[in-house]
Amino acid sequence: MYKWILITLLSCAFFFHQADRALFGLLTIPIQNDLKLTDVQIGWINTTLSWTLAAMTVVAGFLGDRFSRKWIITCSLIAWSLMTVCMGFIGGFAGALFFRSIATGVGESFYAPSAYALIAVHHKGTRSVALSIHQAALYIGLMVSGLVVAWMLGYLGTWRNVFITFGAAGCALGIAFIWALKDGTAETSGTARSKGAQPKDSSIAQSLRAYFCNPSALCATAGFVAIVFVNNAYLFWAPKFAAEKFSVGVGEAGKGVMLWHHLFAFAAILLGGVVTDKFVKKMPRFRLGFQSIALLCGAPMLLWIGLAPSFAALLVAASAYGVFRGLFEVNTHASLFDVIAPEHRSTAVGLLNMIAFFFGGLSGVVMGALSQRWGVRGFEIGFGAMAAFYAIGAALMAFSFFFTFNKDKVTE
Repeated sequence: MYKWILITLLSCAFFFHQADRALFGLLTIPIQNDLKLTDVQIGWINTTLSWTLAAMTVVAGFLGDRFSRKWIITCSLIAWSLMTVCMGFIGGFAGALFFRSIATGVGESFYAPSAYALIAVHHKGTRSVALSIHQAALYIGLMVSGLVVAWMLGYLGTWRNVFITFGAAGCALGIAFIWALKDGTAETSGTARSKGAQPKDSSIAQSLRAYFCNPSALCATAGFVAIVFVNNAYLFWAPKFAAEKFSVGVGEAGKGVMLWHHLFAFAAILLGGVVTDKFVKKMPRFRLGFQSIALLCGAPMLLWIGLAPSFAALLVAASAYGVFRGLFEVNTHASLFDVIAPEHRSTAVGLLNMIAFFFGGLSGVVMGALSQRWGVRGFEIGFGAMAAFYAIGAALMAFSFFFTFNKDKVTE
């Protein structure tokens, strides 16, 4: 029973994790107008956030395999929520760079490695379903954030109050986690012990070897890099792109590009979890084939976003892109866990996120530079070029499917 309570608790935390991440993109235009920031400065704020996540998430992974995951998750939630509150009081670029990119990034980075590893311990035969429910909270957070921001701007008046309100709510949830969240057994607390014994191969060197000497894990990482690179560009810049290209309001643009994209991704990820758990029992490589096809089909949708002739067409393209994104992301961590032993999984998630956020974070500043030089046309070029990243990711995932997975698969 507790394994489903755990999913509920972590899904609530992940909702705030992703809603908080979306705020800056949704409020880019009023923030720029208030703080007099250029598109390149906005791009660097977004890229620095990703690089902070990249640098710290691997540290979080090492700690998550060795200390209480309950307290890592709880402290992470409270920390990033407090930094979100502080965003409501900044006065310029330096404040935004520190509180949004560095301080918030440090707080958020400690959540995922411990959360995903904790889920994997409690859910084995139901792993894809459990991870899909947790991942669905991401889409709910991103969908609701667009609606809530549109409402809050009218009700609260300023972008600053939106950050303060979101941050305060996250802090309240973090305080509740002190009593509600449980580590459970020694294994679920991050030590992976059995009857008091030390976990096998638990050193940092062994964890690094389990990841970097594993071709299937590296191919899974390549696919995730493609996803993060494109997702960052969409999350940070799609609201402004839609508002400027089609002359719609900030609230309408943000609500449209966030709601429909993530609504379809939400439906796809729930369906994908059920389908995967059904077929992977008969064909362990099913996840990889599923992900490869999702990336390959998603590539044309990114071209369509860049070339959409109307706001309605953009929303259709974004919705289709959401379907294939969701079908990939339902198996992001399950595919990694198929080839990584339990005692190394927090570290593996940290390394996965480190690499993905470092390279994926580049899309923020690239899109900002394209926009500053060519305006809307720069956004069109940028979104069109994203299709190539999906195609490369699909090819590498397919390589693992055909050549490396059977050798690297672990048995639990």
